[in-house]
Amino acid sequence: MPAPHPPRPRPVPGHLELTFVGTATVLLRWGGLTLLTDPNFLHRGQRAWLGRGLVSRRLTDPALRVDELPPLDGIVLSHLHGDHFDRVARRGLDRSVPVVTTPHAQRRLAGLHGFRDVTGLRTWDARVLRSGADEVRVTAAPGRHAPRALGRLLPPVMGSVLEFSSPAEGGGRHRLTVHVTGDTLAVPELRELPRRYPEVDVAVLHLGGTTLPGGIVVTMDAVQGADVLELVAPRAAVPVHFDDYPVFRSPLSDFRAETERRGLADVVRYVARGETATFSRS
Repeated sequence: MPAPHPPRPRPVPGHLELTFVGTATVLLRWGGLTLLTDPNFLHRGQRAWLGRGLVSRRLTDPALRVDELPPLDGIVLSHLHGDHFDRVARRGLDRSVPVVTTPHAQRRLAGLHGFRDVTGLRTWDARVLRSGADEVRVTAAPGRHAPRALGRLLPPVMGSVLEFSSPAEGGGRHRLTVHVTGDTLAVPELRELPRRYPEVDVAVLHLGGTTLPGGIVVTMDAVQGADVLELVAPRAAVPVHFDDYPVFRSPLSDFRAETERRGLADVVRYVARGETATFSRS
């Protein structure tokens, strides 16, 4: 077993650190609280199961191994697919860490895989996770992984709204809101999100234009990603989930060009695998 990494210093109060691990896997650190999203730790050449006999071979390596992760206060899982929760994650993650996900994934994780604290949220339901005085309210946001006629072929998916807060010096609280889209298309249900959350600080956009046999697109391509960026209107956005598997057919360069064409380029932060970006409301 490799030697543990020295602990990182806590983020500056009121600042969120986002580390991009790969695919849709990011580490989010807020004060003493650490979340992991969509844990995909397969390495290059290993196959991810996508359901109905479909597999895809990973093209990239994650920036971290499971045994290099810091202690986690929670995992936010958008859905149960092999490029979002894989056999390496299943074997390596601590089964006592709280997991917030869909009801469909809850049944599998708690039943077959032995995770002991799994919450399945329906849209707009929430769970609060805490580490000392730092907390995050995780609310399930709308998501749809495929056109309605094909919905039964893919597992149900959720986005999530993460409302981080912690005590501020002199009273009050630091706050920051993150929207993680999950593997959704740009569907009409998302129009409710800016009505409920008119101020989103960071959007994490699952892109890639994942295309199944027959030309069925099941995640946002460049145009849909820019559509959702305009709809949610965050202060900053980070694209993820764009080049890790051959089924991702919409390259990041297309998204860059589309956001530049629409005058949105200043909003987007491009975070390479293994890099950490810091965000705050100020």
